[in-house]
Amino acid sequence: MLVIVASRHDKAAEALVANWAADGVSLLTPEDLSVVGWRQYLNSPADSQAVVGERSLSLDQITGVLSRLPAILPQELLHIVPEDRVYVAGEMNAFLIAWLSSLNCPVLNRPTPTYLLGPAWRLEQWAYAAAQLGIPVRPVRRQSSLLSHVNSQVSEPAGVKVIVVGDRCLGDVDNQLKVYARRLADAAQVDLLTVSFSSREASAEFVGADLWTDISVPDVSDAIFEYLSGGDRKC
Repeated sequence: MLVIVASRHDKAAEALVANWAADGVSLLTPEDLSVVGWRQYLNSPADSQAVVGERSLSLDQITGVLSRLPAILPQELLHIVPEDRVYVAGEMNAFLIAWLSSLNCPVLNRPTPTYLLGPAWRLEQWAYAAAQLGIPVRPVRRQSSLLSHVNSQVSEPAGVKVIVVGDRCLGDVDNQLKVYARRLADAAQVDLLTVSFSSREASAEFVGADLWTDISVPDVSDAIFEYLSGGDRKC
């Protein structure tokens, strides 16, 4: 079974579950983490159990996971008494990091200690990583002020996008940009990444990257399904 980890307010994830229903997919929300039946044995994964959509599953029944939760926020936990929500959200985050990291099946993307979707890099960190890989980079400019009513601002990513899903790179751009995008995903150790460039030409500059991907695009959702199902992942 494929599992999508997402907020109950994530309409794109909900639509994907509906589209993939015939192929066996379930939605795992923060509410599920409060349901009786979870068991996590670090030294005995075969005895571990997860509860997904009110269904108890052994870990070997989960064949792939798409992670759509950057973090669990207290505001999500309406089933928890208000005074406990901050604590419970922190505990759920810690558990999900450990659980997603322990799975042997494909996971898009595996968490890091500080972010459930992968490395929580700022734009400057993505730009630095791209430059280190020999990718042309548009300079990042940040504006700040001592005035309390003026917020720090950073130039927003723009241009065209390449979406990396495993070894597939989707986008109407020169192939060189797809090579750059996959190279950057490798550096970040992720298999799902949206990379923005200033144009479609081979000489385009890198302008941004995002671990949050628009899964409502049919080509993207098809590529994700193929990746999680263990299909052909080559471009």
